[in-house]
Amino acid sequence: MSFDPNGVGVANGNIFGFPVDESTADLVILPIPWDVTASYGKGTSRGPQAILEASTQLDFYHPQLPKAYDTKVYMAPISSEWLEINDEFNQATPEYFRDLETIGEAASIEKHRELIASINEAHGALTANLQERAESLLSQGKMVAVLGGEHSTPLGLIQALDAHHTAFSVLQIDAHADLREAYEGFEQSHASIMYNVVNRCQNLHRLVQVGIRDISEAEVLLAASHPKIKTYYDWQLKTDEFKGTSWDQQCDNILNELSDKVYISFDIDGLYPYLCPHTGTPVAGGLSLEHVSYLFFKLVEAGKSIVGFDLNEVSPGSEGDWDANVGARALWQLVCATELSRRKTC
Repeated sequence: MSFDPNGVGVANGNIFGFPVDESTADLVILPIPWDVTASYGKGTSRGPQAILEASTQLDFYHPQLPKAYDTKVYMAPISSEWLEINDEFNQATPEYFRDLETIGEAASIEKHRELIASINEAHGALTANLQERAESLLSQGKMVAVLGGEHSTPLGLIQALDAHHTAFSVLQIDAHADLREAYEGFEQSHASIMYNVVNRCQNLHRLVQVGIRDISEAEVLLAASHPKIKTYYDWQLKTDEFKGTSWDQQCDNILNELSDKVYISFDIDGLYPYLCPHTGTPVAGGLSLEHVSYLFFKLVEAGKSIVGFDLNEVSPGSEGDWDANVGARALWQLVCATELSRRKTC
């Protein structure tokens, strides 16, 4: 069946219904259906499937990317094996999460130490498998992205990029800093992803965080003292805006902190909560999708290269498709910015 970018979207199994397979793709998206360490709200493990289904409802004109529909992007199949492992753990963890709030963290970790050890082992295998898969794709000259799942999922890809590049920065869009160490006993918690990135990636130039507004004091102190971390808190961005600083000026400040090669880590809860009401931990405040898209394309216009990205924490909820609809559009912006970056470097 021929592809008509002006016609009705066709659910052919690939993201956006594009007629692309892995061998012909320039960008390969790896979906990771995992939300085991999420303790407040579950459902992000179903995010990749929901976004895939919603993606064919988009129109494929983009004002900053000519013939955006020619982008050769492929989304790999969602692993039923990892989804089954995820669901088995999620059936086993509710008592542990309840105990955390009733008997305390130390007692709960001791009581459930075997379960926590099993989850840490499985999570380590998930990350190792992703890293191996990403390294293989990178060696073929392909761009690689991750579609979660919870925000812990892209660690293997970021580690693969760390081995592939001599220097790169991470641009994190998020409501949370994710700088906690082994949160709730989980070594690769969704709340620890950036702590792990900073401590494991030898070639990381800088972690630049944007939109952070729900954070512990320990994380604030770490961010302030660590030479590789620069945090733009949501409250400060809004204060500067109220005093007359434009978003364009704020974006210039953000871009000045980044190296030439940039990995984008996009937690959907960085946006206003009405755009992602079912995400695992929604937080009042935040950015619009237009804010974030403007930053992505300004990054490319500034001559920096996007070397990969992730989109995480999209949860479809029990009814309706609003979260998936917004998630698909957020993914489209990431794909188009990455493709524009790729075209500029070819």
